[in-house]
Amino acid sequence: MEVINRPPIEFKCLEAEQPIGTVYIGVMNHDDLEYISYADVRRLELGIDNREVEDYIGIQRQLNTKREKDIGAYVNLVDASFPNSIILSISSEDVEYDNDSKTMSIKYKDDVAKVLDGQHRIAGLRHFEKPGDQFQVIVSIYIDMDIEDQAIVFATINKEQKNVSNSLVQDLFAFAKSRSPQKTAHNIARALSQKEGSPFYRKIKVLGSANRKESETITQDTFAKNLIKYISSNPQSDRDFYKRNKENSSKKPDLIDGKELQKLFLRNIFINDEKDIKIAQILYNYFYVVDQKWPNAWRLLQPNIILNRSTGFVALMRFFKDAYLSFDKIGDVITKEEFKTIFDRIELKEEDFNKERYVPGSSGIGELYRDFLNQSGLG
Repeated sequence: MEVINRPPIEFKCLEAEQPIGTVYIGVMNHDDLEYISYADVRRLELGIDNREVEDYIGIQRQLNTKREKDIGAYVNLVDASFPNSIILSISSEDVEYDNDSKTMSIKYKDDVAKVLDGQHRIAGLRHFEKPGDQFQVIVSIYIDMDIEDQAIVFATINKEQKNVSNSLVQDLFAFAKSRSPQKTAHNIARALSQKEGSPFYRKIKVLGSANRKESETITQDTFAKNLIKYISSNPQSDRDFYKRNKENSSKKPDLIDGKELQKLFLRNIFINDEKDIKIAQILYNYFYVVDQKWPNAWRLLQPNIILNRSTGFVALMRFFKDAYLSFDKIGDVITKEEFKTIFDRIELKEEDFNKERYVPGSSGIGELYRDFLNQSGLG
């Protein structure tokens, strides 16, 4: 990278005393942070294994390009936020702290900051597309931190943190005021799981209830992901669109047609009609037939039966596309009677939906989907 002769970066900072030592907490502009950490993030991107912390604890990491791309898209959303801090280690040779003014000054060089946590967020910020604007980032800075302590911080962050449940993420969309594919999927999951007589009654693990039921065999996240894929190819972008235009309800995403509509066959219902109930009714009718054809395999919790678990549900949702499109009536509600004509041709019996025949996971899902496809005559 070209050497840039610029004054040091200065910003307000607070000191926090912790058992490991002093940590300085401040706010930096994203482009300054990206520049001073460039060499460290670049080494991670190239898979170069001379990063001290990784060498010390015996691992090797590379930058996940998909994660960088996802974060790069996220930082350009209207409500993008990084509330957690980027963690840096900097040599005292490259930094000064004025205790009176609570100001930190860091040399403007591309190899100053060693990133202990936040490499992917920094890489994602390269894609920030608002020239002249700033995306300010919280930073936690350790000065002259020895390699052992760096390794402790690194290992604690990367091995002890618990991931947020994907179903919790889906549940949080219920609180959104603007429309989005995620909110639609959440609303449908909740409605179908709560409606008596629904094929999903008490079958979806919707968050918010303290009374867990054994009949709940499908997670909210699994339900939502397999529905959203027929509504949107970029749910975050759709959510961003509706949020930006929430004061102008007449403005909607463009309708689609042709091959794109064959792939996203529920999208125009979502956009044009804005009727979640219509999408819910289509799903209700489809799975009502499943419930009627294989009542024990779908309704009962049986140790070896996979139809009402993720293997069976995901395969059925893949087949849902073929079944719906076979009627050549995109945008209409396909009736129970119409879906029944397809399932009547499938010869699988309830006892066939076992773990030996359809191994849990992608291979079993694929095998079951192909059996649905071939036996129904839609393959």
